[in-house]
Amino acid sequence: MADKKAAGRPGRKAPDGTKKQFLSSMDPDVIRAIKVAAAELDKNASQVLETAAKEWLERYRAGKK
Repeated sequence: MADKKAAGRPGRKAPDGTKKQFLSSMDPDVIRAIKVAAAELDKNASQVLETAAKEWLERYRAGKK
């Protein structure tokens, strides 16, 4: 009989490739708005947040010069 693998957390998947998980707390209305926008764009919330963070970092770095 084959050994069964231990199941991971239900509803969670491992980050793709070299990505790492990041935990943050936000206002529930902001979270809801991000999820709605992500659904409208056919993306997940992580993709939307990563794009937003990259764009913010570009503006931040440009303003420090």
